[in-house]
Amino acid sequence: MAPQTRRTAFPKVLIGRDSDYEQSSSEEEEEEEEEGGPPSEEDNENEEKMEDFKDAKRKGKIPITISLKKVCKVCRRAGHEAGFKGATYIDCPMKPCFLCKMPGHTTMTCPHRVATEHGVIPAPHKNTQNPVEFIFERQLRPGIASIKPAYVIPDQVNCAAIRYHSRRVTSLEFHPTYNHILLSGDKKGQLGVWDFAKVHEKTVYGNIHSCILNNMRFSPANDGTIYAASSDGTVSCTDLETGISTSLMNLNPDGWQGPGSWRMLYGMDINSEKGAVLVADNFGFLYLVDTRSNSRIGKAIMIHKKRSKVVGLHCNPVQPDLLLSCGNDHFARLWDMRRLEAGSALYNLEHRRVVNSAYFSPLSGSKILTTSQDNRLRIWDSIFGNLDSPSREIVHSHDFNRHLTPFRAEWDPKDPSESLAVIGRYISENYNGTALHPIDFIDINTGHLVAEVMDPNITTISPVNKLHPRDDVLATGSSRSLFIWRPKEKLGVAEPLDARKIIVFGGDGKKRGKKYRDEDDDDSDDDKFTFKGKNVKVKKSEKQTTRYSRKAKR
Repeated sequence: MAPQTRRTAFPKVLIGRDSDYEQSSSEEEEEEEEEGGPPSEEDNENEEKMEDFKDAKRKGKIPITISLKKVCKVCRRAGHEAGFKGATYIDCPMKPCFLCKMPGHTTMTCPHRVATEHGVIPAPHKNTQNPVEFIFERQLRPGIASIKPAYVIPDQVNCAAIRYHSRRVTSLEFHPTYNHILLSGDKKGQLGVWDFAKVHEKTVYGNIHSCILNNMRFSPANDGTIYAASSDGTVSCTDLETGISTSLMNLNPDGWQGPGSWRMLYGMDINSEKGAVLVADNFGFLYLVDTRSNSRIGKAIMIHKKRSKVVGLHCNPVQPDLLLSCGNDHFARLWDMRRLEAGSALYNLEHRRVVNSAYFSPLSGSKILTTSQDNRLRIWDSIFGNLDSPSREIVHSHDFNRHLTPFRAEWDPKDPSESLAVIGRYISENYNGTALHPIDFIDINTGHLVAEVMDPNITTISPVNKLHPRDDVLATGSSRSLFIWRPKEKLGVAEPLDARKIIVFGGDGKKRGKKYRDEDDDDSDDDKFTFKGKNVKVKKSEKQTTRYSRKAKR
């Protein structure tokens, strides 16, 4: 059989190069009006080209034009460029500052980038006449140290588990009694239990949830039990020793019925006094689950705007009946659980954009710290005072436009002054020609940047960070990897590179040609870990104790 040939001719390819000077359409019209004479040879050539173009269009052979002009990737205009040049990011001059969202300057010259405390009013030392605040000062304030101790910053990577998960890390939680046990959840719904004292052991339970594990909390009555909320609409109770999971609530019993009816659970916390697990979904509703009977309590209560995602819940550590929630409706709301019903919020804390997280202070429970997508950390100094406006706003880079786990500023649970918070940074910094994304420790009383920790080997973004409740340890989830940070001062000198325990686990990706890549594009592009130190010893886990529990849910 004779080979078939293409009958139609290929269209012409026209390449337009960037010239030093380009006339605008208005300038061309003015020149034509000024000249006004008989048509020149160039005009005749242009007319012939237009006729050829019309003929080609009628025949279906429209020429393809490839432009080599330098166009800004942000505003799509010519004449300037924006984006990364090496390890430095260049702003688009047509847009406001990416950091503070204000016009008139770029991100590189933003005053908040030079000094985080720019424009922040320090916490006042005031004597109030409010009787509620007076009682608080008398009964609760003595438990808080009046002299602020020196901060202890975990600023060096002590051990790491590279590609521990098969998808990006979404949540972290330390074990309440064992100091060296770290639990992690990922985008695939898997639950990892990592003993970072042994480093090389890997335990991952993959049958608990079918998609993103958004939040998890330990049972107050049993430290071997973990509750988790997932985007598959279920609340699970898992035994960490056996990996056997029980589903306490399923909001999608009929399976997938379309995006308009699929419910996903995001915010989660446990009220120890009531013995109830609190979870919230993407439709603005709050659900209560009894931990004793493992069954749902009452009806769902709308606590945020209808069809808005409730991403955070937190019970007050001193008065658990006070509930703090936040969501995509640009509000953080304060509730009294003794009279919890729709529209009964005690206070509505307004923000300009989505609120990623909202937490009470860990010791007194009197302060509130929120993280919003408008690159602002907001602090309310007293829940008994005026909550109409925040006490302080701190500009910080955490507004992202990629597939990342949202950034959340969290308190240091060991800080007796309740003034230290930790959060990852989105905007990269140029460190010796490498673009790194530091983890920031911020004094929320003054807005001062206490420390920025980074490692030249970690070039990925670190949105998930958790400070240990008892030890000077910071856990970080960056892409699919886990990192443990410890302070250098504890050792007296910096730990040598070859003494660090860095284990590389095999990923769950499929082999495509000569490279291993993830199934999801949003994870593969930021899962890069480079080893630049000559003395760094990277151990490949020879005997991986990875366990994917295949037992059916009971």
